[in-house]
Amino acid sequence: MTSIKRTAAPFAVAAGGCMLAACLHPVVTRAETTVTLPGLSIEDTAEDTPMGDRLLSANSPSQAARTTAQLSSPDTANLFRNQMGVSTYAAGGLASLPVINGMADDRVATVVDGVRIASGCPNHMNPALSFIDPDSVETATAIAGITPVSMGGDSTGGTIDVERKNPQFARHGRILVTGHVTGTYRSNGGGYGASGSLTVANDMFSLRYNASYSQAGDYSGGGDAGIVRSTSYLTYNHDVTFGLHKDNHLFTLTFGQQDTPHEGFANQYMDMTNNRSTYVNGKYVGTFDWGELEARGYWQREDHAMDFLPDRAKTTHMPMNTNARMAGYSIKATIPLAEGQTLRLGSSFDHSGLNDWWPPVAGSMMMGPDTYHSINDGHRDRLGHFVEWEAAWTPRVTTLLGFRNDLVMMNTGPVSGYSSSMMNQTNVAAANVFNAIDRGRTDVNFDVTALVRWKPRRDLTIEGGYARKTRSPNLYERYAWGQSAMVTSMINWFGDGNGYVGNPDLKPEVANTASITADWHDPDGDRWDLKVQPYYTYTHNYVNAQRLASAGQFYTLGFVNHNAQSYGINGSGNYRLWQNARFGRGEIVANINWVRGQDLTNGAGLYHQMPTNGSVSLNERWKNWSGRVEMTFVKAKDTVDWVRNEPRTPGYALLGLGGQYHWRYMTLDASIDNVLNQKYELPLGGWSLADNAATGMLRALPGMGRSFNVSLTASF
Repeated sequence: MTSIKRTAAPFAVAAGGCMLAACLHPVVTRAETTVTLPGLSIEDTAEDTPMGDRLLSANSPSQAARTTAQLSSPDTANLFRNQMGVSTYAAGGLASLPVINGMADDRVATVVDGVRIASGCPNHMNPALSFIDPDSVETATAIAGITPVSMGGDSTGGTIDVERKNPQFARHGRILVTGHVTGTYRSNGGGYGASGSLTVANDMFSLRYNASYSQAGDYSGGGDAGIVRSTSYLTYNHDVTFGLHKDNHLFTLTFGQQDTPHEGFANQYMDMTNNRSTYVNGKYVGTFDWGELEARGYWQREDHAMDFLPDRAKTTHMPMNTNARMAGYSIKATIPLAEGQTLRLGSSFDHSGLNDWWPPVAGSMMMGPDTYHSINDGHRDRLGHFVEWEAAWTPRVTTLLGFRNDLVMMNTGPVSGYSSSMMNQTNVAAANVFNAIDRGRTDVNFDVTALVRWKPRRDLTIEGGYARKTRSPNLYERYAWGQSAMVTSMINWFGDGNGYVGNPDLKPEVANTASITADWHDPDGDRWDLKVQPYYTYTHNYVNAQRLASAGQFYTLGFVNHNAQSYGINGSGNYRLWQNARFGRGEIVANINWVRGQDLTNGAGLYHQMPTNGSVSLNERWKNWSGRVEMTFVKAKDTVDWVRNEPRTPGYALLGLGGQYHWRYMTLDASIDNVLNQKYELPLGGWSLADNAATGMLRALPGMGRSFNVSLTASF
């Protein structure tokens, strides 16, 4: 790992386990000259990295892992594939939702360019990671253990932090022109795409344009699974970043827009038929005599539409629309107190406004003649403050103690159903009850994090701690008011086929987590490393579900507070097999994850718990060539949530192959996923509802079959 150490004018920002030269990226000109700007000294060591900047429980994919992930999928969540404690569950081809140590979706603090982006959809079709193309990502960090309070609140299951590439600057008196273009093809689903960037800069100003495009048809499942309906997608991304650097100050401003004209969601009743997001994100970083200041501000607009894509074989339509408006700021000050002691102070505010309405369907008595208002002028505002103290007591012992307070304020306006006809009396009565209550809710949440890092030997580092983390319910968990089977089935981001009813009286979740991470490593180099992380979490007022009524094959469920626990162990390791001029460098990399979650009120397993899984990869690098052979293993899913009728899935093993060749300014990547075309079902994929709509047969969501992937990148 490259670490950035303080000089007389410190200028470095860190996030999770990956150090970022977030303010001033070293410049690479056409002659590949590296420029170290004032206030930076770069060393190849991680031993002196501040504890708050490098947690043992943090995972950042290697460059080889990033290349493999981008080649296999345009979904940014795929960057965390095979990372310790991290899994994802399938939604759309561009919108997988993250799971860390068995905690999924909203329970994970997903941060993109310093912003917590809330999903503006009752099916969570537009999660935070779907708004950034993987080609634009500079750093991607997942913390599967204890999360420092400085990395955000309002979450219980860890943190994912993704940052765009930073502005580049030229030497004094020089002009820098640099960029790249990449084209990608994936055989399964006929997917293809292109991405690229262009930067023009001098020593003070930098201007960069990024663009990407990706599309695919429905993919084929492994073996005889056939076509998996509603897995196609089409998306465009554009953004412009302006950077200004002077002395020890950097200002960055990004304007961007994403358009997704369509994206299938195989485990939902609806597909996304349009999604447009426009955003502005600004960042300032400055270094002063007293320390370092980072300030961010953002604004984002999302306009989102759902209906049925043609492959569901629906003869009618059911339009559903949402628009979301988000804005906020964050300020963080890092202040050196004394030798080995650092104080971090911060404040943040996030506003999320939402309207969710369903236009009437012509000729339908059930879905008309009026507009159905699911969330009317809803808002969720969060004001947070934190203080964090890091102290290096000896060269072997470092502590981190943090406290955070978040004030979460929620409300929504009056709602209405499609009409007052007899077919809608259930929802008319529900709307009247909902409109009559006081809907405003305010939660006062507190988080505490305490960590200790101990290095008893040169080859062993131990990090352990405790965290109290709190999450308030989202707008749909509190304010989804409909009662009939049809309208409740539209409120579902779980892929389980059920319908959900909100509960305005839900209490915030409070998770108490104890975790320890032991890292054994080669004291004299990078020949080997072994990391083991056991953990336990007890969650008071866990937001779960209870059955309200039967709805055919599925159920109408209501959100309710239960107590729950989850525990498990993660492990990862690597060992260098050889390194010489004749055969290059060969290493074996492996990881394994096991988690078990239980609702302590009803005894059911928690939903979206990945069965025991792991991977083993043999990697080889020789001159301009690199290659890998990888096996992924997943145990059968036998422990399920019976309340949600979660499907059981058999175990499987997948073989993958890949390689890369780099020549001057060109890089060729190729891979084969699922080489043996193994048939398997996704343990967290839920039910394949699009297939059920078209064929009448219900099955667990099949995984993708064999795919030949290739990409070519030209840099200049």
